[in-house]
Amino acid sequence: MATSPTQLTLKLLRDEGWTVEVVERWIPGANIRKDLFGFIDLVALKNDMTLGVQATSYSNMGARIKKIENAELLSQVRRASWHLWVIGWRKQNNRWTHKVVDLS
Repeated sequence: MATSPTQLTLKLLRDEGWTVEVVERWIPGANIRKDLFGFIDLVALKNDMTLGVQATSYSNMGARIKKIENAELLSQVRRASWHLWVIGWRKQNNRWTHKVVDLS
């Protein structure tokens, strides 16, 4: 993927009027990425809504959904009334397309 799912999702959400920030971080030395609460790459705000997003490739959506469903902190995030989306990206006919799965 020449353009990352995170970058594509940032643009999509900002174009839809969300205020969005990347909350996934790189841990130097360990060479790993750490998601917020173990499953959130982006946090977005719009009106009275807080959205946690896992951005991925279309082919990895199933694995990401399973990761979220098994996350230790999932119930706490849901009790806090956060919305949770997995957004998967793929190229079709030379254009980026996405699919959103709502796990709220």
